[in-house]
Amino acid sequence: MQRQFFELDIDVYVPGRWYFKTPTQLDGQPLEDPWVFTIGGPIADPGPLLIPLSLSGNPLDFTSAGVGFTPILNTRTAEVFRALAPNDVQLFPVQVEGQAEPYFLLVAARTLRCVDEVASEEVQFWRPEDGQPAKVGQYRYIAGLRIDKARVADERVFRVWGFQTALIVDGQLKQALEQTGIVGGKFVEV
Repeated sequence: MQRQFFELDIDVYVPGRWYFKTPTQLDGQPLEDPWVFTIGGPIADPGPLLIPLSLSGNPLDFTSAGVGFTPILNTRTAEVFRALAPNDVQLFPVQVEGQAEPYFLLVAARTLRCVDEVASEEVQFWRPEDGQPAKVGQYRYIAGLRIDKARVADERVFRVWGFQTALIVDGQLKQALEQTGIVGGKFVEV
């Protein structure tokens, strides 16, 4: 049986959900590069971070902070990633504004060039006339993302090359997260 893969995204329909701003230093100073958490590769330990609230609400097991979809997890959810995908993720402790319990920032440590451009609903590329010369030929927009599963080896969690806002998890990880009763995340098969 072929493995299944899912994009893990935030569930914006959770009633009373909270929303986060971009992570900062503990003293509130901005980070030099907040996009570093979405590059799809291992990063150096960023040190203690604060996750400021954009809108207070009910604490969630899974949500995102700031730019480019930076996942923030509670301890229970982080343990699933730590147990099932230890080679695919880095988990950094963070302080969520107003919360005593620990939370973790998840970094996907792998990126795969795996977009199935034919099976995806719509794929647009950056063109010279778009005025972004460094991005020409890269993905500008993807709707109805589908991946070529033949390009995935043993990875359980990864970012998609050229479309780093997508966080992909395999079916076993999805099932384990659902068994914990994850609140705040939704899965869309890719």
